[in-house]
Amino acid sequence: MKKYILIFYFLISFYNVFAHESHYKDLSKIEMDVFRNDKLIGYTNYYFEHNEDDMTVKNETKFEVEMFGVKIFSIDSKSIEKYKNQKLVSFNSKTLQNDKKKFVKLNYDKKKNIFIIKGSSYVGEADVDNAIGNWWSSKILKSNSQISPLSGSIKKQTIKLIGKDEMELNGKKFELFHFKLKSTDESLPNDKKLDFDIWLDPKKGIIFKVKYNRLGDWEYRIKNFN
Repeated sequence: MKKYILIFYFLISFYNVFAHESHYKDLSKIEMDVFRNDKLIGYTNYYFEHNEDDMTVKNETKFEVEMFGVKIFSIDSKSIEKYKNQKLVSFNSKTLQNDKKKFVKLNYDKKKNIFIIKGSSYVGEADVDNAIGNWWSSKILKSNSQISPLSGSIKKQTIKLIGKDEMELNGKKFELFHFKLKSTDESLPNDKKLDFDIWLDPKKGIIFKVKYNRLGDWEYRIKNFN
């Protein structure tokens, strides 16, 4: 009986996470540290601006990996995404990855009800059910595919609820849901596959932690939010 009660709680909480995306209206920022092999290498921060039915989310991401004093990997990225009545209407990003320029220009076409994307890896249309592949919105955990915030490429994904977990932040404990996000297409090269463990606060709809393995153990961990 206890097991079924727990499953029921999971399902109700899981639904509530996605039923009330308007809970972001009081959010002003989310700050996350980026670690590789338990070493702090940078950050990704989100800043929220609200004006009646409009919301703008600005992101700054910067980190670099060094081996023996030589830089082997780096990201320096800035983006702006705009929402109206909780729906994405535009996303623009510029990224320097290992000195290679990447970009995304996405706009919502109201007449066709589709996204129009011009990116460094993809140019074309996309379904509005796609989520931007960033680490602040719970929408990424209810979408069947995501758009790369760096290049505009689209990848199909599957989401699995693993279980319940707990995390302490600034002296306060938070109950989290642990999800597994993976690429649907298993034939993709390993460096192109999605394979993330994601921890979400189901009450606030905020992602607290993301972990994956790609040339090392990576972790995006929430530092602060308000």
